[in-house]
Amino acid sequence: MTSPSVTPADRADAARRFRTALFVDFDNVYIGLQRLDPVAAEAFATNPAHWLSELESGTDSEGDFSRRFLIRACYLNPSRFSQFRPNFTRAGFQVVDCPSLTQQGKSSADINLVLDAVDALAAATHYEEFVIVSADADFTPLALRCRAADRRVTIMTASPAASAYRAVADSVITADELADLVTHTASTLPVENVVVEPPVVVDPPAATAPPARGKKSAQAPVVAAPPASSAARKAVLQRVQTADRPVPLGTVAQLAQKTEPSLPETRWAGAGGFLPWLAKVVPEVGVSSRPPGWVWDTTRFGEADLPGAVTDTAPSALQNQVVAVTDTPGLSQSTYGVLLTTLAADLAAHPFDRAKTSRRVRDACQKNGAKIGLSTVNFVIGGIIFAGLRLTSSVTARDLATAWADNVVGLCRGARMQLSAGDVAAIRAWVGGGLLEG
Repeated sequence: MTSPSVTPADRADAARRFRTALFVDFDNVYIGLQRLDPVAAEAFATNPAHWLSELESGTDSEGDFSRRFLIRACYLNPSRFSQFRPNFTRAGFQVVDCPSLTQQGKSSADINLVLDAVDALAAATHYEEFVIVSADADFTPLALRCRAADRRVTIMTASPAASAYRAVADSVITADELADLVTHTASTLPVENVVVEPPVVVDPPAATAPPARGKKSAQAPVVAAPPASSAARKAVLQRVQTADRPVPLGTVAQLAQKTEPSLPETRWAGAGGFLPWLAKVVPEVGVSSRPPGWVWDTTRFGEADLPGAVTDTAPSALQNQVVAVTDTPGLSQSTYGVLLTTLAADLAAHPFDRAKTSRRVRDACQKNGAKIGLSTVNFVIGGIIFAGLRLTSSVTARDLATAWADNVVGLCRGARMQLSAGDVAAIRAWVGGGLLEG
């Protein structure tokens, strides 16, 4: 007689140790990373054991967890990428050949991956998490099926992914985060976030004795302890620092109250309200109370990264819709102009390097008074690259504006927005920073 499958509720540690099924759409990820960061693409393809080990532990809004990859499946086109097969075989992957079956060169990776994932859903072994490594929005129905079966869904992308696809996931590792993960240069990834509480420097106490004659008093700074730790503080930090975007203020408040139900009764530990409590107990996060309110990790985001915020201008209904359904950064036309011209100037002066270029452009924009966050710069650069433009020293600001506008219009159509010719012209004028007019 077959023994019944074990469900998460049957194991005391199930919530923090996941039985995981991993499915890798190799062609999609490798090609996407090649456009964004060729070094990361090679690291992904040649050393899967490295990034797999990085994924074995992580942190989410409920705390630390670990993964046990019971299924490791990689789907690749052998006519194009057979040289990478041994790397995945050696790392314990089942490699499924998915040759091109059409004149257009499309492989059977999608259908093979979906069939195997559906089989895993029905298997006797209860897989608590499904990790889908692909930016292909065709996997949205699969992610929905997994969620309906009460399974955790993690999506890893190597190129811009549709909002609907990302919305069905419990966790999303974006293209920039994936590139950092495989090259092991980031310390703030959702899959391996470490909360570091920096020391607070305060004025030194008054000297208890006068300094020796002829010697000056050494005014060495004194390092004070960080704010007192609490379960709510830890939960808020984990939620904000593992999010791939700013988090709604109400979500954070509910999390804090759920973690420590006594907070409202104590008037938020004497602070008088949630916002004062947040400023006192979790000072390292950024906060905007402008409705609906947002909380973010200041090491990765700024006010310019807030969803739906079109700065320096009154946004039109079309702009609001584009921002809402495609996650296009809500910069004003003039700010987009600053960003695109600054990027062109940087490319003329320095060879393109994803991480270094993004930081230089962000710093230069902020120095010129444009409130542009690093996440926004990365989003725009990624969109330009995936529109097909090579970032070389000969690229002009108008070239960048054209590629970026093409990308945004493509995102809108991919989200099934009904655009008139006038809508397209308005979007191009807006995100093109005024560089495409005339």
